[in-house]
Amino acid sequence: MSTVIEQPVEARLVAAAPRMPSIPATLHYDRRDPFAVRMTFPAPATLEGVEVCWTFARELLAAGLKGPEGHGDVRVRPYGYDRTVLEFHAPEGTAVVHILSGDVRRFLEATSELVPVGLEHLQLDLDHDLAELMRDAC
Repeated sequence: MSTVIEQPVEARLVAAAPRMPSIPATLHYDRRDPFAVRMTFPAPATLEGVEVCWTFARELLAAGLKGPEGHGDVRVRPYGYDRTVLEFHAPEGTAVVHILSGDVRRFLEATSELVPVGLEHLQLDLDHDLAELMRDAC
């Protein structure tokens, strides 16, 4: 069984101009990091011309489907029934994108099939991780 889920999504960049251009993005989940999801934007879609990846809690993404969530660098909220807004805050500025809520729901369902919500801790190998930390500390 695969340990990774990747789902391409179409993100609509919210800008000052009335037209909202579509940009490709990918939602990514890896059972080796069971509490986190990543959203990656390819280099051509970013101002810097390099791939940009944001990592945030799977729980944040799920809760953001129902109401405004997040107080840090990533914030998620519903926008009507069919869209979800993700805000990415960085020192350089803020990017706001809309994605289809149905895409988010399908992604979260797939992640829950791979690692059920509430059982993420069973994927962690704390002994191995602690040994790696100690090895690097010496």
